[in-house]
Amino acid sequence: MIIMLDTADVQEIKKFTKMYPIDGVTTNPSLVAKQKRNFIELIKEIRETIGDRKMLHVQALGKTAEEIVEEAQYLNTKIGGTLYIKIPVVEEGIKAIMILKEKGIKTTATAVFTPLQALMAAKAGAEYIAPYVNRLDNISADGIKVVSEIVQIFNVHGVDAKVLAASFKNVEQIHKACLAGAHSITAGPDIMNQLLYHPLTNWSVEQFVKAWEDLYGKGKRTDNI
Repeated sequence: MIIMLDTADVQEIKKFTKMYPIDGVTTNPSLVAKQKRNFIELIKEIRETIGDRKMLHVQALGKTAEEIVEEAQYLNTKIGGTLYIKIPVVEEGIKAIMILKEKGIKTTATAVFTPLQALMAAKAGAEYIAPYVNRLDNISADGIKVVSEIVQIFNVHGVDAKVLAASFKNVEQIHKACLAGAHSITAGPDIMNQLLYHPLTNWSVEQFVKAWEDLYGKGKRTDNI
């Protein structure tokens, strides 16, 4: 299971890559815009923070396939490392994914809302397919069902692309996406923090510490008694 952090906040990235087994970082134009910084300088700093081996997903904004390809080549040269260019699953985007596949540039198909969009993007050559779970739920659709159907189609037809479930608003959605067979998920810092939380875990730790300190004294550990 691949776990990625969905943010463009460098400080958050530094914090979470030290705390958790994060495999990479995903960004989008909205997350980047929140930082109010020079785009290339920001993305380069993210790359320096996570290193060359962790994945970094950055979205192209061109309207035509040719523009998207130019952006992808520019970003690949400027940023380097294990880079994936995020491309929406519109007609020009699918065309760009096919061209970039031939050029050896990795891509992530984004803004995916149906299994057939996912299949077309995977056939075009995208390495990752990102269905938006919560955005589907918000229009009374079933985001997890879409994830499950994409996984099923890929398994039935031997498609190599990985499902990168995205757009989460709670831990339960991530839980269900994992059960549905998603190969990877990406979540913001607020949701990522909740993946470990359970009140009984905190209570159990408090009870362990109390029992220990009642016998050995406050602040004592196994290495100083």
